[in-house]
Amino acid sequence: MQTINDVVNALDGIVQRSYDNASRIGYFAALYRRVTCVVRDGITAGTFDDNALMEQLDVVCASRYLDALASFQSTGNATRSWMVAFQGCEDADLLILQQLLAGMNAHINLDLGIAAAQVSPGRQLALLKPDFDQINAVLASMVATVAAEIAVVSPLIGDLETIGLRSATPVINFDVVTARDAAWFAAQRLNAQPAILHDITVDALDLAVSIEGRAILYPPDDCRKCLIPIQQAESTDVRMVIETLSQA
Repeated sequence: MQTINDVVNALDGIVQRSYDNASRIGYFAALYRRVTCVVRDGITAGTFDDNALMEQLDVVCASRYLDALASFQSTGNATRSWMVAFQGCEDADLLILQQLLAGMNAHINLDLGIAAAQVSPGRQLALLKPDFDQINAVLASMVATVAAEIAVVSPLIGDLETIGLRSATPVINFDVVTARDAAWFAAQRLNAQPAILHDITVDALDLAVSIEGRAILYPPDDCRKCLIPIQQAESTDVRMVIETLSQA
């Protein structure tokens, strides 16, 4: 991966193969492709203070996901966080939203902070912060549209809040801005450490994020029972779900 267009092309391939194979791995890939295209449009329009650095951040961050998926599909192994997310895609009893959030959890809480520290070492990290925060506005602009699309394939998804699961389970309690704040903290921590400690820190972070991912996919039994009617009302047509999440 050298450019953000390379990333989009790679994601195109994953989405198409997932569609052909009716694989739920395509859910996160379709959504991630849309986010990447919005970021690309922002870079083209000169939205960011340092557009070249933002492209580099996107490429490095995306490469971690692409490498994890390639490793999982070829060897059955990946980082702990991505193993949880990819294995969750094989469970047809999970909500579409759960499978999306497990991918977002791994990519934001694990990959993003590592990528930020990598592309902006030392004092350069502080210079990245304004553009890093600007991405939150990009994501916020997409929330309503994506929520409406999920409601098309999961018509009872609004019941999550109705039955009080917003605070009771990570299924709905996952917050993108909070996750990005955690990613920035991880970047700062890596940036402040000697390189010899990075592997230990990343391994500990991966373990913590994988635990969060498992909580998203497999909440306590009383919460899980409440999810059953919502899941049973969802579309079982994997290709249609991928198409819906790929609309843009």
